[in-house]
Amino acid sequence: MEPISTALAGISLFKAAVDGIKGAIGTANDVSEIAHFIDGLFEGEQQVQKKRSKKSGVTVGDQFGVKNVASEIIDAKLAKEQMYEIAQMVDLRFGSGTWKSIVEERARRIQEAKEAAAEAKRKKIQEAKEFEENLKQFFIIAGAVVAVVVFFVVTIVMMARAETQFVECRLEEYEKVDKEWHCYYLGANKTRTSMVISEFCPRTYMCEYEPNSDNKITKFK
Repeated sequence: MEPISTALAGISLFKAAVDGIKGAIGTANDVSEIAHFIDGLFEGEQQVQKKRSKKSGVTVGDQFGVKNVASEIIDAKLAKEQMYEIAQMVDLRFGSGTWKSIVEERARRIQEAKEAAAEAKRKKIQEAKEFEENLKQFFIIAGAVVAVVVFFVVTIVMMARAETQFVECRLEEYEKVDKEWHCYYLGANKTRTSMVISEFCPRTYMCEYEPNSDNKITKFK
């Protein structure tokens, strides 16, 4: 059966649930046959109480108007009276203490739902914290790896440069081509190199030591 709360709300839902229980309780074999009406009863009663305490979305004039206040108080009292009446009817039909058991079971399920929601929220927050911590660790490790790689690259470059020998090369000859000077140098053990420069050729030049080498042209502007 479709829940009666589908199209009704508040005191209307509550009254419809009361009428449904009164109409079905005489022939019901167990509580499950009127369970959907009981659900509507609790839902309607809860909405009535919420409406009475709700302050937002209501203008000051409506909120404190006599008609509005009286309606809320009457609805709340009627709900309380009829809830007691239904409790008595359920106990008479299904045995003393039945209604108390229903109320207690409902309260237990509501509490379990609240605890489950709180646990889910706590777990979500914990997972977010763990993700953030893992992300931090990742960047720390990545940064450390990059630092190590840079260190080794710099070390290798420095070692390579340290192993490179330089000797004094003297200007052997030069020529001017299109406003640029082509300078050719000769060093120890026929180390040869050359450079192109826009101004003049230095008489000496510290060049990389490469015995019996061909001219290496370095261009300077």
